[in-house]
Amino acid sequence: MMSDIYESAANSLGLFSSPCLTKVELRLTCKGISDRDALSKPDPCIVLNMKSHGQWMEVDRTEVIRSCINPTYSKVFTLDFYFEEVQRLRFELYDIISSHNGVKEADFLGSVECTLGQIVSQRKLSKALLRPGGTVGKAIIMITAEELTGNDDYIELSFSARKLDDKDFFSKSDPFLEIYRLNDDATLQLVYRTETIMNNLNPVWKTFKVSLNSLCSGDHERSLQCTVWDWDSNGKHDYIGEFEATFKEMRGAIDGRQVGRRPLLTVDKKTYL
Repeated sequence: MMSDIYESAANSLGLFSSPCLTKVELRLTCKGISDRDALSKPDPCIVLNMKSHGQWMEVDRTEVIRSCINPTYSKVFTLDFYFEEVQRLRFELYDIISSHNGVKEADFLGSVECTLGQIVSQRKLSKALLRPGGTVGKAIIMITAEELTGNDDYIELSFSARKLDDKDFFSKSDPFLEIYRLNDDATLQLVYRTETIMNNLNPVWKTFKVSLNSLCSGDHERSLQCTVWDWDSNGKHDYIGEFEATFKEMRGAIDGRQVGRRPLLTVDKKTYL
């Protein structure tokens, strides 16, 4: 994992001399990325770099979101926050133009620089993208910070669905699942986005790991919203349906009790997840 690479590099390079104060999770969204051209939208990815001894070092990168000008990333950056150190960060935005998701062949759209301390102190930091050449672009990068609580346990979750609604004319739906956490201020925070399974009304998504802090802020009774979409290459995904649950209910399914099968609320019929 990239976080392990970051920790190993930090130790070997001697990035920080003071003890770690806390671990921080960073989540990213962008607004207003310019279209690649008249016929296609960008495939944006953000690369996180940290400055050490005058050099920028890549720490991690988000997933690539296809055909999207306002991406919300499910990737969470977990960093050690050192109160007495100035930890300089640079978020580089790329338009990935190859199927390999690499940045060598990608178009560099610009970057945002700040310190981890600024993000932690403000909780939510929004900055305009600086385009190549130093001009200010229209795109905005929004960074949200959340300090990890004492409970940093990770759990494994797996989801599947049956008899999903078919949203495509010439083939079956291409479903993916998004899990959102209901925050204390009634906003929804994206926790995880699964892979897309093409042409399948009975998908079984890959098992994934997530921290309890990310999933429910350590509150097992916190509401979680799970939404299923039909992926479209133009980025205008079709809504299939959703359901709500708590981690306590999900844990019951993990422990073997049959509470994991839930009706998926759709416009015209019920399917099951």
